[in-house]
Amino acid sequence: SQAEKETELCQAKLRDLEAVIERSKSVEASAKDHEEAQELDKLTSRKQHLLHRRHDLENKIRDLGSLPSDAFLGGGEKSKKSLLQMSGKVQKQLKGMSHVNKKALDQYMEYTEQRDEYSRRFKEQKREEAKISELINALDMQKDELLERTFKGVAREFVRTFTELVPQGAGELVMIRSFVQEGQSKVKRYSGVSCKVCFGGEETKKMEQLSGGQKTVVALALIFAIQRCDRAPFYLFDEIDAALDPQYRINVANIISRQANDGQNPTQFIQTTFAPELVNIADHVYGVTFKNKVSSVDLIDKEEGLSFLKMDNQPDQEVGKRKRRAR
Repeated sequence: SQAEKETELCQAKLRDLEAVIERSKSVEASAKDHEEAQELDKLTSRKQHLLHRRHDLENKIRDLGSLPSDAFLGGGEKSKKSLLQMSGKVQKQLKGMSHVNKKALDQYMEYTEQRDEYSRRFKEQKREEAKISELINALDMQKDELLERTFKGVAREFVRTFTELVPQGAGELVMIRSFVQEGQSKVKRYSGVSCKVCFGGEETKKMEQLSGGQKTVVALALIFAIQRCDRAPFYLFDEIDAALDPQYRINVANIISRQANDGQNPTQFIQTTFAPELVNIADHVYGVTFKNKVSSVDLIDKEEGLSFLKMDNQPDQEVGKRKRRAR
């Protein structure tokens, strides 16, 4: 039993020693971790310093401009002293070339890229210009076709209308063409319209050779021709018969009457006149009276209007300023 007690005592001391050893190992591991952490901090700080240094050197190299490809070859087996000597020599050479543009190569590459871009855009614009020119030519052709078709229709009706106004005469519209410079060539384009007319047995004349009344007949023939091709809702004429002879007034009145009473597409005519020919075909007659600086408009019958025109045509009677409008 004495031996058993001594054995238990020895085992207890052994356990105490093992605990002391474990604590010692833990302290040593903690100290080692602390040292490793400090070393890691030092290495991290040095890495940041070297990266910053590398960045500064890269900026300096970039400031030197583009370097040849063999500038980074060789020198791997040379000593630091030799490299410093070479660096000093190169620095002296660079100072001697301080007036040289060190970024010329970079600028050349940049301008070359810009030139290529502008060339590409120029080619695109030339293609677009060709397409636009093609579209313009197509539209010009359509415009000329439409203009020629419209002119032919008006010219055909002008011949008929002029014959109605001047039974013994003849008239025609003439399209005037002239050359227009387009690019490197001249193109024949429409530039205007002229007319040639003949009154009775007279020779064919141009507008510049006609009298005032004859010009009025031609103008009315053109208006009526256009009206037959593209009718308007109404027309307003102000004394269109003032310069016409009686036979032309009768013919104008007949044309107005036919077109105003057209069963398919009638047209309204509002006109002022001092002649009875247009009053005779009017549906409504209005008298305009000017007395005491005041104008008044009254609806009157056709007989009263004709009576007034008969009185107004007598030169020795004063009837005041009065007009008759026929519609």
